[in-house]
Amino acid sequence: MTPTVADVVSAVDRLWPVAGAEPWDAVGLVAGDPSAEVSSILLAVDAVLDTTDEALSVGADLLLVHHPLLLRGVTSVAADRYKGAVLTRLIRGGCALLAAHTNADVVARGTSAALATAIGLEDARPLVPGTVDPSVGLGRVGRLDRPVTLGALARALAEVLPATATGVRVAGEFDRPVRTIALCAGAGDSLLSHPDVLAADVYITSDLRHHPASEAVENARVAGGPALIDVSHWASEWLWLDAAASELRAALPGVEVAVSDLRTDPWDFVVTQ
Repeated sequence: MTPTVADVVSAVDRLWPVAGAEPWDAVGLVAGDPSAEVSSILLAVDAVLDTTDEALSVGADLLLVHHPLLLRGVTSVAADRYKGAVLTRLIRGGCALLAAHTNADVVARGTSAALATAIGLEDARPLVPGTVDPSVGLGRVGRLDRPVTLGALARALAEVLPATATGVRVAGEFDRPVRTIALCAGAGDSLLSHPDVLAADVYITSDLRHHPASEAVENARVAGGPALIDVSHWASEWLWLDAAASELRAALPGVEVAVSDLRTDPWDFVVTQ
């Protein structure tokens, strides 16, 4: 029996419980008929025009994304603007839209866990453990099996992450030895002052803004603290899609599950001086 959109929503909630989402988040079914059948799912980080068109072109019945399309309120979904155009195309094409955001960040095989695995982090545990289950939570902290230089770690990240225009940015000495690593896939500047981050040799995250990054660097000069590695938000979370697809295939036997390779990082190129 072919599962329905409602069945997929239930499977997703079992894998990435909605109860684990942050209060401000907007996860779950965004568009689609719960009774419609689903034989094909496409996974992507963002619901943008390109991934929408890809989902329709491959005949997907459901587009599962990490970032909620309607996280910030809108007053119109007219088709002459981005969010309205995405919803119009999906609805006309009979493709549902479902989002798993912070609920997919905190689970044992979530976004930060995927990044930790990709760089070989051992004994990784959440930076911000859940109150009920301390094995789940935001971010990860752990150790490499041996120390490496900060520069070598940055190069290793550049190899495991999909290529983006902005690449990998680093604050710290190239030859600085690092072993204890704290990380948070996606935007993690809110954790810059977390005790486990301050105690780490390096903190890996994305979307680091000038003032929080500068303050962290200057504080480290006075009181000690980690080097910083800033990577693409999209790239840091794209790594999770393969693990998510594997879990969905197991949860929904017979449903075709694919991962989008389209780059939805917003930057196209950089010009250096």
